[in-house]
Amino acid sequence: MARSIGSPDFRAELGRTLALAGPLALANLLQMAIFATDVMFVARLGQQALAASSLAVAMIAVLMMGVNGLTSACAPLIAAELGRRENAVREVRRTTRMALWLAVILGLVCIVICQFAEEFMLATGQDPALARLGGDFLALLSVGILPMGVANVLRTFVSALGRPYFATAITAASILVNIVGDYALVFGHFGMPALGLTGAALASIITASFTVLAYAVAIRRNRRLRRFHIFGRWWRSEWPRLGQMLTLGLPISGTLIAEGGLFSGAAFLMGLVGEAQLAGHTVALQIAAIAFQVPFGIGQAATIRVGYHYGAANVAGVAAAGRAALLVCLVFAAVTSGIILIFPRLVLSAYVDVNDPANAIMVGFALRYLVVAAAFQFTDALQAVAAGALRGIQDTRVPMGIAVVSYWAAGFAVSAALGLFTPFEGVGIWIGLAVGLSVAAALLMARWHWRGRFGLLGAIAR
Repeated sequence: MARSIGSPDFRAELGRTLALAGPLALANLLQMAIFATDVMFVARLGQQALAASSLAVAMIAVLMMGVNGLTSACAPLIAAELGRRENAVREVRRTTRMALWLAVILGLVCIVICQFAEEFMLATGQDPALARLGGDFLALLSVGILPMGVANVLRTFVSALGRPYFATAITAASILVNIVGDYALVFGHFGMPALGLTGAALASIITASFTVLAYAVAIRRNRRLRRFHIFGRWWRSEWPRLGQMLTLGLPISGTLIAEGGLFSGAAFLMGLVGEAQLAGHTVALQIAAIAFQVPFGIGQAATIRVGYHYGAANVAGVAAAGRAALLVCLVFAAVTSGIILIFPRLVLSAYVDVNDPANAIMVGFALRYLVVAAAFQFTDALQAVAAGALRGIQDTRVPMGIAVVSYWAAGFAVSAALGLFTPFEGVGIWIGLAVGLSVAAALLMARWHWRGRFGLLGAIAR
């Protein structure tokens, strides 16, 4: 039977969860800082460049969520193998190798898809000038999907093996690379030409490539990680393990695409409402996305900790790990919600000059959207951690169905109805986002709470 909050076992699990979630959440925040620096530089190119890049990023975000969702299936598999047997070198190597295969194959497919971005944007009714600018930007930016996918696999590997601080340090170094790249290539410094949006895309590709190289060096130099030889015999196939990853990963990918698609779809809806609304949405969404990175990191930690106990057939440990992660995420959501409500102009000032009359309309829209963002901090955090905990017990198919229903049948439908057919416009679109997240949180929490009744613990519960 699981121990209650305050018991020694729970306190120990809470400490382990914090030790793992802290570096992962910080790495997520630093990763968002990379994207944030891009937005900061691009925003200074003008409202049209910011709006066009928003459409491009909305598309690439969905594709990256699909890639990362599929490859992230290695996290619960590695954690379960380590829970069953600490010295699971061969099993961990096979899982990681197949995840790297998937990252490369899917990355190449996504690059091809992105070459038709302009046509897709035009088909969704976007302004032709924005579609042309955004399509050209995405055609180049998409090259970075391949190294970003590989880096995500390597990050999962080092985190599951108890070295999450590697992810933090490498992501921090990547920020510096990205800032220098943007500074040199967007506006033309250090003897480089001023390339505008093209420069921002090149800087992102360089940063992603640096990240992969940094992980490879770190893994090679660390004794614990080196002994897994994950780059050895990379050509050797492990079809059963690949099939296992696809079984788990495809629903995870579908879940993330459904969620990412809701937010990307909101950007396209904003594009139909107006350019200023889209620009304001882009900035406000960056703030909401940054706040989400901590619950997302806690959810990643929950997958690993719950997965470890699942592999060790420890029912009480599974319960304690999930409870610890949920408690931490609720505390953090209270903090971020308060900051957004109390200091909205301060957080906006990190991206745009809120006192510049030229930005007045955009800032006005962004401030309205942030009110809604503050309201959905709790449900956004709960759905992320509940989904992560369910992945730890390798439950991914039903959560995918929950995601589709919540984010599209509820969230996007409300966004489209309120945004396009009522005076709410942009605020209505954000209300739809809140509805989708709230429905997902309620259903995922219910499934986690009744995991035993649903038979999700399998043989370990007997």
